[in-house]
Amino acid sequence: MDNLYLFAILAGTRVAVDASEVEAVVKLTDISPVPGMGAHVAGLSALRSRVLTIVDVAAIVHGRPTPSDQRGLAIIADISGHSYGLMLDSVSDICRVPEGAVPLRGQLDSAWAPYASAIVEHDGHPWLLVSLSAFIEGASAAQAA
Repeated sequence: MDNLYLFAILAGTRVAVDASEVEAVVKLTDISPVPGMGAHVAGLSALRSRVLTIVDVAAIVHGRPTPSDQRGLAIIADISGHSYGLMLDSVSDICRVPEGAVPLRGQLDSAWAPYASAIVEHDGHPWLLVSLSAFIEGASAAQAA
């Protein structure tokens, strides 16, 4: 799947995700809260007889959880043998970009620096190339600290 990306709005920002990291994009239905978890864990949900940990990326990046009425979509990913749903605002496209990713240039919002590795140009706009696993690893490290 070389240079195949999912283009989406994640925590209010245009992002590209390498398609090899994406299992599916689904509409979220019921999310059961988990007492005692950090704000970045919206709760648990079921998908095809699997339990997913639903991660609120906006809470990780901006420190503010997504309001319950705006929790509509999630990217499903298997990260280190665990199933996650990473909440997103919307999906724009999935397509190949023959040029691939280019290095980050200019100033990047410091909130996104731990998660963005490059830029992917699509439809005349720059999209931050992010790693889904970086959100999980970053949130785990922050909670442990």
